[in-house]
Amino acid sequence: MFLGEIEEILDVIEPTQFVKIQESLFRQTSRCVSSPHFQVAERALYFWNNEYIMSLIEENNQVIMPIMFPALYRISKEHWNQTIVSLVYNVLKTFMEMNTDLFNNLTTSYKAERQKEKKKEKERDELWKRLGELEINHKDQRNFNHSSETNSHGPSS
Repeated sequence: MFLGEIEEILDVIEPTQFVKIQESLFRQTSRCVSSPHFQVAERALYFWNNEYIMSLIEENNQVIMPIMFPALYRISKEHWNQTIVSLVYNVLKTFMEMNTDLFNNLTTSYKAERQKEKKKEKERDELWKRLGELEINHKDQRNFNHSSETNSHGPSS
């Protein structure tokens, strides 16, 4: 319902007013598109079926594409609902046709960022593994020391 009302407002908004709200509007739209609730994501993606909204997006693609791209790319790989994935592919295709250079730059940047995240995640996992090994070694050392103390202080025959 909220997204429907937003679309009604966007249908009559002047381009000069749209520029004032576009960043916050599309940050929120990005969150809606990322929703695991498929009806919320679907309704937000339907903005791209509206010719007037599409003209506003096209006029301001330099601002809107970088806001929307990461969520769209991630959803294209991860969303559980095939209808949403299909709609996302349509939006990505539209963005690619709208501004190929920007689209390619965003794709390259997104992939590089994901590689950095994966590297950090791998380093974090390795650190936790090493910490776990240190803990086991420390416990083994304590147990060894405790058992050798018990043997050295025990009764002698």
